[in-house]
Amino acid sequence: MDRAARSRTPTAETLPDAVRAPASRARKAPPPPLTADVVQSPRPYARALGLIAVTVLGAWLGLLTLGTAHVPVGPMDTSMRLRPSLTGGTRIDVAPLGDLELNSHYAPLRLDVDVDRLDPVRSQALVDHPERFAGLQAEVTHDITRGAIGLAFHSCAAVACGAAALSLAVHRRPRRALAAGGLALTLLAASAGTAYATWNPQSVLEPKFSGLLSSAPSVVGNARNIVSEFNVYQQELARLVTNMTKLYDAASTLPVYQPDPSTIRVLHVSDIHLNPGSWRIIASLVEQYRINVIVDTGDTMDHGSAAENHFLDPVSTLGAPYVWVRGNHDSRTTQRYLTGRRHVIVLDSGKVTQVAGVRIAGVGDPQFTPDRSVVAAGDPAERTAGGRLADSLRTQRLAGTPVDIALAHNPAAATEADGLAPLALAGHIHHRENTTLPQGTRLMVEGSTGGGGLRAVQNKKPAPVEASVLYLDRRTKRLQAWDEITLGGLGLSRAEVSRHLPRENHPGATPSPSPSSGPSSDPSERSTRSPSHSPGNRPR
Repeated sequence: MDRAARSRTPTAETLPDAVRAPASRARKAPPPPLTADVVQSPRPYARALGLIAVTVLGAWLGLLTLGTAHVPVGPMDTSMRLRPSLTGGTRIDVAPLGDLELNSHYAPLRLDVDVDRLDPVRSQALVDHPERFAGLQAEVTHDITRGAIGLAFHSCAAVACGAAALSLAVHRRPRRALAAGGLALTLLAASAGTAYATWNPQSVLEPKFSGLLSSAPSVVGNARNIVSEFNVYQQELARLVTNMTKLYDAASTLPVYQPDPSTIRVLHVSDIHLNPGSWRIIASLVEQYRINVIVDTGDTMDHGSAAENHFLDPVSTLGAPYVWVRGNHDSRTTQRYLTGRRHVIVLDSGKVTQVAGVRIAGVGDPQFTPDRSVVAAGDPAERTAGGRLADSLRTQRLAGTPVDIALAHNPAAATEADGLAPLALAGHIHHRENTTLPQGTRLMVEGSTGGGGLRAVQNKKPAPVEASVLYLDRRTKRLQAWDEITLGGLGLSRAEVSRHLPRENHPGATPSPSPSSGPSSDPSERSTRSPSHSPGNRPR
């Protein structure tokens, strides 16, 4: 190209300003700003946590609103549902009797079964054809199985819909909503797998019943029935529904507790501490449970004065023999007054008595702590008293008349009976403890049957009233089962009964070991707390 042609070619300098400006602005324009999505885009783990939180909340809301299955079970209409729970288990609500709680499984889901009503048509059919009661158990088992399958479908739909709907409302993205629904189903399946892996069909052997105290024995059953008959969960639930049908059908009266003639029933009370309401409670328990003998491990009084003696007069009218050992709040004056009462047996210094077919030995507490002029000697004195009890137990064993139950007020004294009697009872510490001692003796410490006594009004929270019914085999005199009875303290109206069986009495277990066979290897047979023997932990 010649010089003339190059001169005619326009350059940036020769272009007019109007033409040159856009190109200049185009070259100098800054890059477009980053969008909010680019700057604030969450990290992957944050998105995952958000999805999990929305899924869990949505699944929970779905279970609450859509997860109920209405299932007819025998003559009753029930509602079954799954509920989030930290401990799992099963709760059966049988209105108006109360709740039956079972440690059936450990998972983040609890099975709730509510008995809504008794269907009049199906109930009348049972009344008109009582022979159908024989097949009711199989019918109920079939109904429960069908209801469980229906509940599974309801629950899957509920958690999937709940999680997807909430995710769609929060994220407004269909893909994330589908992911939330799938994650909810996965979590439900994992929870169901955990429940299946930890399922305990024999949990019904140790139920906790809350509600009307008088009906609890009829619902739970007696000791021998539980040991020999109730070995699978579905059969027990069927029996429960059968009992409920009979209860509703009776209308005006509850079925009475039918005592097993081969079982001796011992009522263990302790630490009444001048609570006058305790006598009426004890009398009611004697009547409801057909008690053969009452065992009181002391501290019936508060100051042990002669003026308090007439408080003890009702012991002769409770309807069963009353075996008593002195506590640290019971004076020698108290003991002398009780010694002359009708139907009362006072044990001290290892004295042995036989009542209701059971051989019982006991020792009184060596310390009378309300007497401030005497310095308490503490646990050494208790162990010395327990040594006297142990000497008596050895003597009885050598004579061929071994003792079945050893009594002391303080657990420190009762532990000296280890290996010399299968069962030792104590009180003093105002709460229950159940321990298998090294030589095989079971030490059962009762709470306060007086709710801590009248001094309980000084506490911010009322102390519960506690007693236990022990079931002993009439032939071997060994413990078959026990019921822990807990009543609300002053101002409360709660009643609770929980059934417990020794490990060796569960179906399929080996026979009960002798006291000399060593401690139990089952962790469930050991107390999670050791008895509080130190003087600093002693109730005053």
